[in-house]
Amino acid sequence: MSIRHSLLALLQDQPRYGYQLRAEFENRTGATWPLNIGQVYTTLDRLERDALVAKEGDDGEGHVVYSITPAGKAEVRNWFAAPVERNNPPRNELAIKLALAVTLPGVDVQAIIQAQRVASIRALQDYTKARRDTAANQRATDTAWLLVLDSLIFQTEAEVRWLDLCEARMVQQAQAGTAGGERKLSNGAREGAPLNADSRR
Repeated sequence: MSIRHSLLALLQDQPRYGYQLRAEFENRTGATWPLNIGQVYTTLDRLERDALVAKEGDDGEGHVVYSITPAGKAEVRNWFAAPVERNNPPRNELAIKLALAVTLPGVDVQAIIQAQRVASIRALQDYTKARRDTAANQRATDTAWLLVLDSLIFQTEAEVRWLDLCEARMVQQAQAGTAGGERKLSNGAREGAPLNADSRR
């Protein structure tokens, strides 16, 4: 997530201080990705260093107000115009967990998949309900939140489908192991063997 560009985009709307920026960001995204206020001010310091924002003094209550510079506006225009890069995909903790689990002996991969599926389906139900409730009483300001909810719904649906695929692959691997297709991995686990073999004895 580009906090840098998000803050610039909000400053393009109007000058704000750090807490206002955090509140606006969370309001417009449904607080799906909460911002740490320290992270907001650290980012503002860097934006000021890069001449993308400038301090406008304070609001009379001790809050330093920031405004966007012409260079900052150009940066926002370029951000909106360019597609999101996929060269370095964000870390996916679930994918990392399963990738490690299948390479370690004694880890019940099936149990991990089942527990995650339950949690993912529950999240999907919550997102769908929030989407339905918001759409039923939609205000003009709800469009941004509905877009975020749609994204979360599609991502979670894809995660559930991926978990189904993972489970099918584990079953296939276990069947291949019982058919004599086992071989040891460098870590001592058996490729093709049930990954929770200890618990199934």
